[in-house]
Amino acid sequence: MGFNWLKTTVLMAAIVALFAMIGGMIGGKGGMLLALLFGGAMNVFAYWNSDKMVLRMYNAQEVDGQSAPELYGMVAELAQRAGLPMPRVYVIHEDQPNAFATGRNPENAAVAATTGIMRMLSYQELRGVMAHELAHVQHRDTLISTISATMAGAISALANFAMFFGGRDEEGRPVNPIAGIAVAILAPLAASLIQMAISRAREFEADRGGAEISGDPLALAAALQKIEYYAQGRPLYAAEAHPETAQMMIINPLSGSGISGLFRTHPHTEERIARLQEIARGMR
Repeated sequence: MGFNWLKTTVLMAAIVALFAMIGGMIGGKGGMLLALLFGGAMNVFAYWNSDKMVLRMYNAQEVDGQSAPELYGMVAELAQRAGLPMPRVYVIHEDQPNAFATGRNPENAAVAATTGIMRMLSYQELRGVMAHELAHVQHRDTLISTISATMAGAISALANFAMFFGGRDEEGRPVNPIAGIAVAILAPLAASLIQMAISRAREFEADRGGAEISGDPLALAAALQKIEYYAQGRPLYAAEAHPETAQMMIINPLSGSGISGLFRTHPHTEERIARLQEIARGMR
């Protein structure tokens, strides 16, 4: 837990530094100070509200034991096995098979699954996926992933503002427009690199944790293989509109076209499956 809090602190510091850099480009020292204040306020806001924002982006609908008895009962059973409080459970009405977890701590966690993943996976496979998401909750990954998604989106907006409205140096002179374009391109990429630095290792650990919670690593391996196959050609529109949230998903939901294909937020599925198969052999 301590290491995850360290990662969260480093992430927040890096995000605020990016805010300061862009603010300095927009308005010199005064702009840098305002951006620092804005970045700090955004961090506080994201800590308390990022989970609600992400769920709203995906038009997620909360369900219970009556409206989605199989999914809700599955999550309840797995949460009990993991020794976790019962999270809120959401359904996203999208064809692409995918799922994610969010929330600032296990006491305020939520898990979400698309209707596509519920339709395409067997009960055991879906159980493996939900165990993976609860492992994220157990490892307290959900705070850093939701904050990074929220803040990366804010950085992109601020960088675009810098490009379109220009900026001033410390003497109040307009900055080189090429520099503005460079910031608009490089700042979001820097935010993505911060996310990627922690995202891949986090997925491997959640796979291992999910295998332990469910007791069935091969079901999760089969689920990953199916999700990878069926997700192709089925866009997840909310993820395309908010690519900074892609790293929260169990499988990268983006189409892979353009610049997003150059920056993988997830490990290769084949490697994840191989590791889960190794875990299964160790459980025999």
